[in-house]
Amino acid sequence: MTFIWPQALLLLILVPLGILAWRWIDRRQRQKVAAFGQLGGSAAVAASGAGSTGSGRFGRFRWRLPAFLYIVGISVLVFALARPQGTVDVPRQEGTVILAFDVSGSMAATDLLPTRMAAAKAAAIDFVQRQPSSVVIGVIAFSDSGISVQQPSNDQDTVVAAINRLTPQKGTSVGQGIAASLKAIQVQLAGPTVNYYSNKSPAPTASPTPVPTGYHAPAVIVLLTDGENNENPDPVTVAQTAADQGVRIYTVGIGSAAGTNLDLNGFQVHTELDAASLQQIAQVTGGTYYAADDAASLKSIYDNLDTQLIVKAENIELTALFAGAGILLLVLGGALSLVWLGRLP
Repeated sequence: MTFIWPQALLLLILVPLGILAWRWIDRRQRQKVAAFGQLGGSAAVAASGAGSTGSGRFGRFRWRLPAFLYIVGISVLVFALARPQGTVDVPRQEGTVILAFDVSGSMAATDLLPTRMAAAKAAAIDFVQRQPSSVVIGVIAFSDSGISVQQPSNDQDTVVAAINRLTPQKGTSVGQGIAASLKAIQVQLAGPTVNYYSNKSPAPTASPTPVPTGYHAPAVIVLLTDGENNENPDPVTVAQTAADQGVRIYTVGIGSAAGTNLDLNGFQVHTELDAASLQQIAQVTGGTYYAADDAASLKSIYDNLDTQLIVKAENIELTALFAGAGILLLVLGGALSLVWLGRLP
């Protein structure tokens, strides 16, 4: 147990001093009663401390218990004044989710209504709005390159705004999307210490030591794409890098296997879902491949994405608990004193 204001514990010194003062006053009162109690053995009764409470052990118990409760209650209130903290294991949903959106021209196809892009955005927004604040979400957009549109954040309005800004662009490099997602996870784990304006050359990053598949469970990448890769690097090779870092990739196939024709700058282009490539990426990283045949199935996919339920040690202030216990002891001591002795301790 720790204390926010430990200096307040010095007040505990006053407790034994108060006990000594109380005993001295009580002894003086007994002496006065004994001096005047000459009739019917009243001096002996007064000196015994029993009075109207009875005699023997039970009488002494009824005399001492209220005072004891008062002393303990005051001590507990002093602890409350020091604002104690305790470490408690709190279960909560936690994780980092990177939504990697394919924004290539083929995402404007209409085999998933109203378009592949619009359906993917709607389902992602619904997912974001259902997450607890302990889950941070980042947004990556990739076409022929990958870029972080929104660093991982638990500000849902900011994440939704970033998703709404996405529009179809150029070619498709799934590998660049995965690489940009891994970079976003690294920045999130590193915290705010990165100096983006430094002119110093960074030290080379060591190659990660491979870890068990899916080891870094709280961080996952959700790759939303039709899988038609036409740019370097090879997405399976980059997926292996993610696997070496223990990051799972859930691939979501946007579109249909039959495909559709798309008008791009006056040219008719046939685009179709490359499910085999997306299945391979998911398998390499220990993730899962999902086929989104329509908008409804796309939304249901997010229900199967598991951010991890973990038990995390947190410091919780226990002031209210100690204050309540101290007040309860004082009230109990006062009530017993009034009932048994006809006065407060």
